[in-house]
Amino acid sequence: MFKLFSYYHKVEKHITRIVLAQFFLQLVNAAFLAILLVYMNKQGYTDEQGAGFIKYRFLGILLTAVPLGLLIRGKKIKPFIQLASVLTPLFSIAIVELVSLKLDALLFVCMFVSGISMGLMQISILPYILRNASKESQTEGIAMSFSTFGLSTVTGGILTFVFRAIAPDFFTDKIILEIFSILGFVAAYLMLKSTYQEKVVKYSRDEPKNFDWGVIFKASVPTTIIAVGAGLTIPFVGLFFYKIHGLDTDKYFLLGAAASCLVVIGVLAVPFLKEKLGFRVAVPSTQTIAIIALVIMATTQLYLGAIWAMPVAMICYVMRQPLMNLAGPMTSEVIMNYVGEKNKEMMSAINAAIWSGSWWFSSTMFEYFRSVQMPYYQIFYITAALYMLGVVWYYFIIVAYEKQLALSE
Repeated sequence: MFKLFSYYHKVEKHITRIVLAQFFLQLVNAAFLAILLVYMNKQGYTDEQGAGFIKYRFLGILLTAVPLGLLIRGKKIKPFIQLASVLTPLFSIAIVELVSLKLDALLFVCMFVSGISMGLMQISILPYILRNASKESQTEGIAMSFSTFGLSTVTGGILTFVFRAIAPDFFTDKIILEIFSILGFVAAYLMLKSTYQEKVVKYSRDEPKNFDWGVIFKASVPTTIIAVGAGLTIPFVGLFFYKIHGLDTDKYFLLGAAASCLVVIGVLAVPFLKEKLGFRVAVPSTQTIAIIALVIMATTQLYLGAIWAMPVAMICYVMRQPLMNLAGPMTSEVIMNYVGEKNKEMMSAINAAIWSGSWWFSSTMFEYFRSVQMPYYQIFYITAALYMLGVVWYYFIIVAYEKQLALSE
């Protein structure tokens, strides 16, 4: 364990600061992902209505991602992250209040804008690290960034459990979401106090013909496939455990926290895995096991009468989370270096657009599937099939990248 942390001594302080800011924004994101749909359910919104609202959050990122990728190319990135650190907690508070007031028109607007604000961080953080971290600390910086969601889920889960244990009647879903939204402003403090003068890479023009669109397209395909599958599962796992296994938000968030402890350890172990196994073995092996765990978790819906159904679902969920998250830093490093220096900002923007667009599309699909009473396990089976296809494509990208490296030496 201590050897894993030794890899991170070389990460620069300004990278650590921006990752810490990302953690506080992810704390808001993790809380909303775990609690918001169940909170809306308790306020009288149906599954499909909740999905209908959530998809506008993803739509916000989708419509702004590529323009933002063009905008940050050759410019300072930090101001965009600073803006995200203010807007994300602000609109998160607004969403919580609008759900309780049932002001649906304003809720659609705030969902959309909150998506844009989270997109500012998601699109900007990876190019910032690649541009401002040394070559020796890039992998560690990326791994730290990817660990923030897991770490925020651990923190959020423990805090939620403690709040409910102290005063369950006071710490309702609404109050807890408000607390995490306010904590998001710590990110604003960290970013607005930052004095580091970031590096700026200058380009001649920001025209589409300056990008290698063929390479970008090829690199985007596996992300698109996996993102569509993830969008059918990740935002709705909380509903699965609540509706199928009767797990309320505090217990589900604690379950997520247990899983995320392993996520953090796993993601921080990425430099070690990369060194010992290499991309070609580490990515497909971990993802295949994760897919099997997802299928078993989904299948427990068919055995609700069995005493083992809920424990098995929980074990599979806890196993799946770290394994799925292990791939993120590795595939991101491969993809960003595979597309080349001049395509990195655009690739980051397109990745954000893909995830948000796919999750918007998947939320629309989920909304339809639930409206026709398709069971959760069938929806999750579709996810597993898409994941498997995406993993195979990633393998071919890794092989191409390693050949590219060999030729450049």
